[in-house]
Amino acid sequence: MSKTYLIVAEHRDGKLRRVALEALRAAADCADAGDEIHAALLGEGLDGLAAELATYPLAQVHAIEGEALRVYNPEAYIRALIPLLESLQPDGLFLGHTAIGRDLAPALAARLSAGQISDVTAIERDGGNTVFVRPLYAGKAIERRAFSAFPRVVTVRPNNLPAAEPCADGGTADVVKRAAAPETDLRTVVREVVRKTAGKIDLTEAKIVVAGGRGVKSAEGFKPLEELAGLLGGAVGASRGACDAGYCDYGLQIGQTGKVVTPEIYIACGISGAIQHLAGMSGSRIIVAINKDPEASIFGIADYGIVGDLFEVVPLLTQAFREALAK
Repeated sequence: MSKTYLIVAEHRDGKLRRVALEALRAAADCADAGDEIHAALLGEGLDGLAAELATYPLAQVHAIEGEALRVYNPEAYIRALIPLLESLQPDGLFLGHTAIGRDLAPALAARLSAGQISDVTAIERDGGNTVFVRPLYAGKAIERRAFSAFPRVVTVRPNNLPAAEPCADGGTADVVKRAAAPETDLRTVVREVVRKTAGKIDLTEAKIVVAGGRGVKSAEGFKPLEELAGLLGGAVGASRGACDAGYCDYGLQIGQTGKVVTPEIYIACGISGAIQHLAGMSGSRIIVAINKDPEASIFGIADYGIVGDLFEVVPLLTQAFREALAK
């Protein structure tokens, strides 16, 4: 019997987030021949995004528009999705393991009376079973879990699964426009979202992250890191110590109480390597540590270590990369 899967495709500033395509890939990895995958877009002015998403292997793209959906509001999103869930009766629901996905998934799982597996980093097919892989204890252990029944709700950690590719034949899915009912009795209304890191690459989706700790010594000390990250097309992050010291905004914090990142390259500058910080970046593919203390804990997990003053090493690295990229 064929099944139906639904992804909730996140977007930001008029662009699809990469994790939306990774969630689509997760759904495709779970689907069998004859199964259908649908996508839900929520917001305002979705024509362009819906047309772009329709070029991917989907049965339908459901563009749900409404003034209350202009920015993320969990109550408004859930109400807007309920009619779609009732009509599709999806066997599986896939979201990114982002701030929105972590908030929305449990509520939707409750609506669907579904089981949920969060923070999935890999999907394995074992005969007729689908196994979901997720890290535990700050990445020190790996858990493999399977659902015992349908429906299922899954959140996917960014930058771990490959993104879905557009249809090779150039085909497009049907776009179904839906209007969200006017919300006059919302308990919470979001008037405006102010991003202190607006215009910068999202930390959770960045391929390269340059992070600073207390060793940067001041807000001014982040400038060499920003220059290096800008050159490499990466994002700047920070340890909690740097945030607590007021060197940068908490929106850049990486760690157990901050964001979890899994970039291709993580460059830790002046970060000692406290376990709370490692919880947020130990899944990085390649870790480069720069610290003047040769006994710093960060060297214990680093693939490459440079013992030296970051204010001397980072400019040298920046110059070396600039010369290499110019060739």
